[in-house]
Amino acid sequence: MKKLFSLLILFSLYTALFAEKITFSAGSMSGQAGDSSATTTLTGGAFVQTSSIEISADSIELSGDDYRFIKATGNISGKNLESKMEFTCDSMSYDRETKVAQLQGNVKLVDTENDVKADAQLIEYNQNTNIAVLQIGITLTQKKNVCTGAYAVYQKNEQMLEISGNAQVKQEEDVFRAQQITLNLDTQNITLSGNVKGSVTETKKKEEETVETEQSTDTKQPAVPEPVEGPAEQEGGE
Repeated sequence: MKKLFSLLILFSLYTALFAEKITFSAGSMSGQAGDSSATTTLTGGAFVQTSSIEISADSIELSGDDYRFIKATGNISGKNLESKMEFTCDSMSYDRETKVAQLQGNVKLVDTENDVKADAQLIEYNQNTNIAVLQIGITLTQKKNVCTGAYAVYQKNEQMLEISGNAQVKQEEDVFRAQQITLNLDTQNITLSGNVKGSVTETKKKEEETVETEQSTDTKQPAVPEPVEGPAEQEGGE
């Protein structure tokens, strides 16, 4: 019986519709093994892997024809094996046909190839286009950039970021604010539109050069010592 149970938990499914292999494992499973039209629920260290994505979670549900839909909840972590995107969140859903993932609750998305890190409450990621749409409480960091706003679109292939809704980009001491900000993450070119505000601080190097110049100007030259006179000659010397 234990052998049969293990075989039901650890096995691979091949689907004719997607010509894709699905491998999954878990501590326990409920559903009909081998019936790709039934709903199967994996709990206890659940893990699912397809040819392009892998997901780990407390619970994972497979449903739809040929297990088209994947839903996960609790301590979720995963990665896109093709685009090198990694993520963690509280809950998610994934459509194997459209290759669109909906990530919800304390979402962290990391583009490991470009060292881009994004936090939000809701992120929709399309594997086909490599575009992520971020909403609510957004913070995206890259190099010296810290970008915040209410809505953003990150295009991985083009390395372009569009932010709106109290949009702000901070680059060390420089701050830019506008209704909408477009940032090229490769060239660092930034475009602001609508109620534009900002503040720019001189670079540290320039500040140091200014200080050095002031110090050089204020330095006093050493005083030249006055000549010392010898003893006066006595009149009518003896």
